[in-house]
Amino acid sequence: MGASAVRLIRAEQLSDVAEYAYAATAPAGTRFIFLAGACPLADDGSTVAIGDYAGQASRCVETLTEALAAAGAGLRDVVSTRVLVASARQSDLVAAWEVVRDAFGDHDAPSTLMGVTVLGYDDQLVEIEAIAAVAD
Repeated sequence: MGASAVRLIRAEQLSDVAEYAYAATAPAGTRFIFLAGACPLADDGSTVAIGDYAGQASRCVETLTEALAAAGAGLRDVVSTRVLVASARQSDLVAAWEVVRDAFGDHDAPSTLMGVTVLGYDDQLVEIEAIAAVAD
């Protein structure tokens, strides 16, 4: 895949504690890709890494990467993400976030990390939503 159409925007007047850009843009004529939430499911539909926030986040990244590839995109084409974690404990959210952050490397697209009460599959702890953009 070629260069990403996504431009990450830093907001120098805002805190640099956040481990992501504060905004992102894609130029006119870009094809947007809206992805379903990537879930930590094995090929047979069972939930993987039961009880393991980082393990489930890792499988979600794999699922997200596969869905992006099917749409002709990659992680560097992601405009933004939302990471959903079924927990009220900040440490669980951080465990999932660190996996996502590391997977994206220097393409630190804007993201929202949220604790939620429950997710859709049995034993599911993590889900990742994303929007991507590619030049046609």
